[in-house]
Amino acid sequence: MKLYGAPVSPFVRKVLVYADVKGVAIELIPTGLNDPNPDFLATSPFRKIPGFSDGDFQISDSTAIITYIEAKHPAPPMLGETPEEKAQVMWYDEFADTIFTPAAGPAFFQRVVAPKFMQQDCDHAVADNAEFVAVPPVLDYLERVIPASGFLVGGRLTLADIAVACPFVNMGHASIKVDAAKYPKITKWVSEIHALPGFATWIRREKTMLGLDG
Repeated sequence: MKLYGAPVSPFVRKVLVYADVKGVAIELIPTGLNDPNPDFLATSPFRKIPGFSDGDFQISDSTAIITYIEAKHPAPPMLGETPEEKAQVMWYDEFADTIFTPAAGPAFFQRVVAPKFMQQDCDHAVADNAEFVAVPPVLDYLERVIPASGFLVGGRLTLADIAVACPFVNMGHASIKVDAAKYPKITKWVSEIHALPGFATWIRREKTMLGLDG
């Protein structure tokens, strides 16, 4: 199995951590959005990252990739077992992809991607709007819904936890700190999920790559 993308993308990271939890070997092929690699373009004709191939099978989109891997490697179950759990996992995955990431993403882009990779100045107004206006409602919601079990769905680790924990990595890279006094459940939950071997390994690698480990 080959995955095309960069781990600093929350969508790529989601697949990498999921595969690690599942014990599924996957090879990361470092790829950017404008990469002319024909193998990447074959997996993702619209340059959507990540792209994925498994032999002759090719697909893009993190959720589609994970759905494929889950069908081939169903143990341990990561997409929920009951109809209710499956629906909840898909909701949190969608929440992470289309609500949380767009809220926090501009801060990561302005504070990290623009200056480090595009030689552009950070637009501090855009970054600050993400941190102080867009992100707080997301955190308020999560603080309300994180269960006492410490897992978002079913009292055990699922894709829901992995997907929602991914944007928190980018927030950290962008120097957005979660107020532990205001968000104690989030603080504990993020710490525990990010301590998973797959998460911890990629977070260390990303910090080194971005020059944030010192």
